[in-house]
Amino acid sequence: MSSTAEGAAAHAPTASEYIVHHLGHFSTHHQDKIVDFTIFNMDTIFWSVFCGVIGCLILWLAARKATAGVPGRFQAFVEMIVEMVEDQSKSIVHGDRKFIAPLALTVFVWVFLMNSLDFLPVDMFAAIFRLIGIDIHHRVVPTADLNGTMGMALGVLAVVIYYNLKIKGVGGWLHEWLAAPFGIYMAPFNVVLNLIEYLARTVSLGMRLFGNMYAGELLFLLIALLGSMATAFGFIGHVIAGSMWAIFHILIVLLQAFIFMMLTLVYIGQAHESH
Repeated sequence: MSSTAEGAAAHAPTASEYIVHHLGHFSTHHQDKIVDFTIFNMDTIFWSVFCGVIGCLILWLAARKATAGVPGRFQAFVEMIVEMVEDQSKSIVHGDRKFIAPLALTVFVWVFLMNSLDFLPVDMFAAIFRLIGIDIHHRVVPTADLNGTMGMALGVLAVVIYYNLKIKGVGGWLHEWLAAPFGIYMAPFNVVLNLIEYLARTVSLGMRLFGNMYAGELLFLLIALLGSMATAFGFIGHVIAGSMWAIFHILIVLLQAFIFMMLTLVYIGQAHESH
């Protein structure tokens, strides 16, 4: 028995190996370069689509069961979210909101559901794969993957460009690039500044969400390492620290979804304004 225990302890991963393994992705192939657009993180894609389908299903069920009388708890909860998003879109975007308000609602629900996957036990899927004899990397939280958050940020950029062209026209938008903010005689500087603005907004939108969710995921892994200590202190510390961080993380999950939605509305609202 003692030799078996010693052998298991010898093959147990170190703290750094444990964290590196849990931060790895189930990808199409190994990444050797910093930027490689031929790699697809299949876990990020799967869980992003999964949360999108669940979000659409929740909103569809709420709309299907909506009544004109006294709403139930589920309908009242969804109506509260819809009214919050509608109020925010009304105060930021001054124009037609038939597409923008539903877009903001979709973004909020989708990002919230993806963030909420961080509450799943960090070793759950590793244990499941171990039972069926598979040893693969797998990360559940799509918003803790920079590829996922930057993909959403690029989607927001595409919507912003669409509304700029729709509202101002090609000529009006190009004139804004050349003339704002220093006038047409400073056109080269205006183009550079506008380009930097668009790039900075897109990068910061994706990086902000990624940074917060990545840090939260890393803290859950560190707390899990505390629970692996075969002592009473390790177990009690794991329970207390894990509970406290999970409660605080609820605020982070909700706040990051709200911030991403608000910034999406702000950038679209700026497309409705002329300089």
